[in-house]
Amino acid sequence: MSVARETIAAIATASGAAGVGMIRLSGAGAASIAHTLLGRSPRTRHAHLTKIYDADGALLDHCVLLFFKGPHSFTGEDVLELHAHGSPIGLQLILQRCLSLGARAARAGEFSERAYLNGKLDLAQAEAIADLIHAQTQAAARAAVRSLDGEFSKRVHAVLQELIALRTYIEALIDFPDEEIDFVHEQQISARHDRLLIVLQQLLADTRAGQRLSDGLYVVIAGPPNAGKSSLMNALAGSDRAIVTAIAGTTRDVLRESLHIDGVPITLVDTAGLRNSPDVIEAEGIRRAQVELQKADLALLLIANDQEPDFAQLSANLPDGIATLRIRSKADVACVKEADVDLQIATPEYSEALGIDALRARIAAHMRQRDGASGTFSARARHTAALENVSVSIHAAFAARELGLEILAEELRIAQRALSEVTGDFSSDDLLGQIFSTFCIGK
Repeated sequence: MSVARETIAAIATASGAAGVGMIRLSGAGAASIAHTLLGRSPRTRHAHLTKIYDADGALLDHCVLLFFKGPHSFTGEDVLELHAHGSPIGLQLILQRCLSLGARAARAGEFSERAYLNGKLDLAQAEAIADLIHAQTQAAARAAVRSLDGEFSKRVHAVLQELIALRTYIEALIDFPDEEIDFVHEQQISARHDRLLIVLQQLLADTRAGQRLSDGLYVVIAGPPNAGKSSLMNALAGSDRAIVTAIAGTTRDVLRESLHIDGVPITLVDTAGLRNSPDVIEAEGIRRAQVELQKADLALLLIANDQEPDFAQLSANLPDGIATLRIRSKADVACVKEADVDLQIATPEYSEALGIDALRARIAAHMRQRDGASGTFSARARHTAALENVSVSIHAAFAARELGLEILAEELRIAQRALSEVTGDFSSDDLLGQIFSTFCIGK
């Protein structure tokens, strides 16, 4: 690729003043630029202390220059690193000097993209670099390191090998219909199919857990009108995010707030009160509340102590299998009906809320209990979607077995293509552009 031969340059450290800042270059011209800046050819993997001058001979900074000869570098190309003082202005001046010597400014994620294109990383590992940089918890950081180390990719390749083995049986039956092939028969195909589904479903479950480590917990507050849902939203967010009134049905639309609870990233969602309403607008809000509950990792079911509905009635309309915390608000009011509850809270004002700290602890504990053991690697929404597509194709394949082996083989081919998108063994240019555009400049 002609683009890959271009030499790219970027500031690789975060913006802002710091003790040390680093400029990275990659490409065929990196050695020539290093020679110009150093005044001689650099030794590979050797730290050179040097002075960097601009084109007019003015001193820019004292730097440590490191040169890595491809393919033994992060990108697989010749790579030059300049470690200077972390002055934003100073780093920009050094970068401009590198650009004047023939480099061009790198696109977001272009260094990682070249590492992928040159076979230094697969796509899942490249994405793990960005996940590690943006990790907001210790668990997320450790999971990203495991993905970067190839744990996720190994799991994907294990499923891929099972899928290839199954396709081999099917293709053999198609190619040699009149041959007696002992190892290709109905029982063994079914056994391969069952084994494939087992490893795929386990991988999909762990991938969803890994995605939650990156994206955080999606928590939806649900309950009847006037239960205190908006007050609870404000109490957990620590601000007047939602409008609170004594009028039933104040919340008509979905409100979302991003926050951290005990280091856990949370998307908190306030929804319309659940009831039968003749009001068209309120009814739409209730429908949207049900949609949010379908996506929730955790539902906070809230009923005030002075309200008649019980949790059994409220839970009857929830999606199957959703995790819930049953909460009674207005803890200072006598309970109308005894109920099995997880927490009692009172939120007269969010700054003086009672029981909110205990609720925060329960939410964080739920996240750790749910994902602490299974979230062994970081993952993204596209990984989950790809594996779900694999599952759909495999189920469709065996549902269509009676239509002929060719249909079965085609569905399995589609499944293999979707699985290959995870690690980038198959990928479109559009997919690569979308993925690497989310990376930092310099990565």
